[in-house]
Amino acid sequence: MDGRLKLYHNPRSRAAIARWMLEEVGAEYDLVQVDFEAGDSAKPEFLALNPLGKIPVLVLADGTAVSETPAILAYLADLYPDAGLAPAIGSSERGSYYRWLFFGGSCFEPALAMELMIKTSEPLPVRSLGWSSFDRVIDTLETTLSQRDVLVGSHVTAADVYIGAQLNWARMFGAPRIADSAVISAYLERLTARPAYQRAMSG
Repeated sequence: MDGRLKLYHNPRSRAAIARWMLEEVGAEYDLVQVDFEAGDSAKPEFLALNPLGKIPVLVLADGTAVSETPAILAYLADLYPDAGLAPAIGSSERGSYYRWLFFGGSCFEPALAMELMIKTSEPLPVRSLGWSSFDRVIDTLETTLSQRDVLVGSHVTAADVYIGAQLNWARMFGAPRIADSAVISAYLERLTARPAYQRAMSG
C-alpha cells in the first residue's frame, strides 16, 4: 500500500498487540506515543480519532482511523495478504479464525475480569453470562492447543497474535491456571520467540 501507517501507542496497553501485528506483516509505520498521565487520550485531537479515548488507534494513509484491537489485526492481515496471517476468504479455516479473533474480547477478557477483579459473595450464575466461566474458557483453549501448535490451521494467524498477547498478559498478572498449563506455556513460548514479537516489545 502507498503511504505510512500511524499507530497511537503506549507500550503498557493493548496497543502493543497492534504494534506486534504491524511487525508481523512488515508494514511501514510511525508510532505516536500516548501519555495517559499527561491526558493525551482526552485531548480533542485524539478524541476526534476515537471518541472513547482508547488506544490503539491505527490511522491509515488516507486519514481513516481504525480502533478496537481485533479490528486492527483483522484489517492488517487482509491489507498484507502475503504475510499469511489470515486464512483464505471463504475457507472453513476463515470461520475458525474469526471465532478465535472474537473469542478474545467476547469470552477471554470478560471471564478474566470476573476472575481477577470482581469479587462478590454471590457470583453471577454462568447461564446469565455471555462468556462462560474462566475455567471453561481456559479449558477451551487447552483443548485446542493440545491438538495443534496454533489456534487455526498450521501456522500463526492474527488470532494467535491477539489471544497469545492476552494470555501472556494474564500470566504476568497472575491469573490462575495459565502458568501451570503446559500446553499454554509452550504456546506462549513459541509466540514470544517470534522476531516480530521481540521487535514490537523492544521499546
